[in-house]
Amino acid sequence: MSIVKLNNRGVKNATAFGSITGLGSMTFIKKLTASSSATLSFVDGTSDVVLDDTYKEYLFTFKDIHPATDDVLFQVNFRDGGSSYDATKTTTSFSNYHKEDDSDTLLGYRTNADLAQSTDAQRINCFSMNNDSDSSIAGYLHLFSPASTTFVKHFMSVCNYMNDNSPYQINDRIAGYCNVTAAIDGVQFSMSSGNIDAGDICLYGIL
Repeated sequence: MSIVKLNNRGVKNATAFGSITGLGSMTFIKKLTASSSATLSFVDGTSDVVLDDTYKEYLFTFKDIHPATDDVLFQVNFRDGGSSYDATKTTTSFSNYHKEDDSDTLLGYRTNADLAQSTDAQRINCFSMNNDSDSSIAGYLHLFSPASTTFVKHFMSVCNYMNDNSPYQINDRIAGYCNVTAAIDGVQFSMSSGNIDAGDICLYGIL
């Protein structure tokens, strides 16, 4: 059996967010910061955004995303040409949570968070979140080969947040695909109601 050796440079450059592409380098592309923003949109070729075949995988990290409105969902949608964010999607989702007072836990599939051939925005968190001053959502979303005009475009996300009832720690995982052969050239983040009060989203390309 041969021994595989990893070089330090490869390990240093490897993404810490679970990329399945191995030890490819991660290149920063763009950061958007919310300030009572209705949407945060990344559009290929606009404002230095690259979202084409330069990279086979793209990573969006979102940090300290705070909603302006109580009882809302953080969500994402994709543009497949034209001006509308309405790519047809099929997705799956599951959650795990733990209540602060240790009285309730759960690990299960969330049927209310999945989509079946829908153009609706995909919720990133399965349960609603609050707009308390110390509340926020953080996580990441992978998008694979968005420039392909042959295959569907796969994506997956992981997020962590506190919901708006008696406080729960919640971790949600969403995965799915845009069921289109057209290239995905734009990704848009928003709240299900109201604005994104604060927080930032960064885009990286992974070789």
